[in-house]
Amino acid sequence: MTKFTVSDISQVISQRLLPSVTTWNRLEARPRTANFDRALKAEIRDALWMLTRQWQVGEFKGDDAGSPIFAKLQLHTTQLTQYQPDSHAAEQFDNNTPLEATVERRLVPLQVGKQEIALDIRLLMGRYWLKLVKSVGNFDKTYTTAYPFTMPDPTDPDDVYRAAHPEVWASFAAVVGRRMDGGKLYQHLKKGGHSYDDISTADIPAGNYPAIDPLETKFVTWFEQLYLQPTNPEEDAWLPDHLEYQFNVSAPTNDGEKVLAAEEYYQGRLDWYNFSIDQASKGLGAPVDPQAPKPEDRPAESFIPVPVVFDGMPNTRWWSFEDRRTNFGDIKPDTTDIAKLMVMEFGLIYANDWFLVPVALPVGSIANVKGLMVTNVFGERTWIDAAGSGEDDAWQRWNMYTLNTRGNLGEPADTSLLLLPTVPKIQEGKPTEEVALIRDEMANMVWGIEKTIPLPNGESKAGAEAARETLAAYTKLANVGAVVPHVPKANITYKVMNTVPEHWIPFVPVRMDDTTDPRQIQLQRAAMPRIIEGAALDTQYQRVRPRTVLLREGRDKLNPKAYYIHEEEIPRAGVQISQSFQRTRWNFGKVFTWLGVQKLTGRGEGTSNLYFDQIVDSPMPPAEPPPEPPIA
Repeated sequence: MTKFTVSDISQVISQRLLPSVTTWNRLEARPRTANFDRALKAEIRDALWMLTRQWQVGEFKGDDAGSPIFAKLQLHTTQLTQYQPDSHAAEQFDNNTPLEATVERRLVPLQVGKQEIALDIRLLMGRYWLKLVKSVGNFDKTYTTAYPFTMPDPTDPDDVYRAAHPEVWASFAAVVGRRMDGGKLYQHLKKGGHSYDDISTADIPAGNYPAIDPLETKFVTWFEQLYLQPTNPEEDAWLPDHLEYQFNVSAPTNDGEKVLAAEEYYQGRLDWYNFSIDQASKGLGAPVDPQAPKPEDRPAESFIPVPVVFDGMPNTRWWSFEDRRTNFGDIKPDTTDIAKLMVMEFGLIYANDWFLVPVALPVGSIANVKGLMVTNVFGERTWIDAAGSGEDDAWQRWNMYTLNTRGNLGEPADTSLLLLPTVPKIQEGKPTEEVALIRDEMANMVWGIEKTIPLPNGESKAGAEAARETLAAYTKLANVGAVVPHVPKANITYKVMNTVPEHWIPFVPVRMDDTTDPRQIQLQRAAMPRIIEGAALDTQYQRVRPRTVLLREGRDKLNPKAYYIHEEEIPRAGVQISQSFQRTRWNFGKVFTWLGVQKLTGRGEGTSNLYFDQIVDSPMPPAEPPPEPPIA
């Protein structure tokens, strides 16, 4: 056996090169009876008994350590100044807006394809505009005629989605000719027009134009503040191919810029653990704001350390009893419950070794402790090093509330503290859209099931019910008469394929040609044919398109694009994504409302019962009645 010799014990201890087993003295009771009356009395027999009791609980294992009474701290701080959604152009970081709202905000759709949707929001916009223009004149009827709502047309194939649902028909019938469509006005103003462009001077005199122009700017600003939306709808932080948000933030440093990257964010709650330090990035490239705060060394601050106290904290003396409101002995962790074991160990062993030094920091800041000096009751001064110092990937290193550093092995650990401008609570509305992405191994594809779809009147509806109503509307539009049933002449029938409900959108695996690995697979959105028995060929085999914005990615652009999802994003458990309105209250009582997406784990695999090239049993034709007997 080779003898292991330690030449420099101080180096081994400082670098933790030699793992060892830590031992401690602990009292473990093994009662022989269920009666604890005598044990709880703690009867005093003699002085030797008392000494042995003190030895059992470790009171003789003391050291010459004094309690801290004074601490001096110096911080180096910097502020977040830039924000970059995904890989798009960077912009100035806004500390006056919750970071969740800045990241998650998506465009509030007023139109999907050729369909005008969000009737409730359009009515709200119209009412607000008519209130604004009241200060100039009474032009309610003029604007109602210029920006009207239209009735759903059941004979128009592009308008079947509005005409298929009774509640949508009733909503539009109630407002057509009576209310103004504020969404049309907003879209017209965003294109650079004026509200009076298509209105004759007989209805709105030209002398009123100068008074109306500032109201148009106020109207656009009001709507964009009512719902927080991205400045450029094409450059939000949502990655549809990964089904998650991705963004970067940065803060200036003395020698450049510190970039923090957030990948795979979809939980709806942002905090420090969503970020990693990107050392490879030299900056986000946004114009430098001369008014932005600069990195600084704050003056040294003096504090009186306060012991950390919590309910159920064990007392270090034998004759003191703990608060019974917290019973750490009642915690029953599993062998894999690391968090519970850590809480128990902290609460039962290290509870009296922690002290609190308060520091006030502004939100959106990154703080680094440059130095911490502690003075104890004996007048001894101790320099405190950060617990997580050293290499970022060192296996002996352990700390909390610090960021991971990207890169290869050997990077120094970053011990800075990130304080984000986030909110503790967000109110979430009912999902306007819900999609379940499941794997169908029998059909060798992924299905996007639209569980909830948005209706044109602003409400939502179950996808299965909406699919049935839509198919019935298209069948009625095809003017299908009585379908003559096919009577097979053989006992078996060849069936090319069957169909699935219209709210099941297929994603088929395809190979990517623009990658270095020819084996890489992605999932491409496809379409099922709408089969209407007895209809003409030009209307019988139309493609079924998704109704949700989440699955229509790329379809409503000027140059429509295919939609791909990375295969690894859809595990066997499946994925559920939903889009809903979020609301929170920020500084000084300001309210923010935005449309955001969340992703949850699905409910496992599924099957669509989609089959091709089937041989099925033919239904037997009805038997002919026997001939009547002849009349005598």
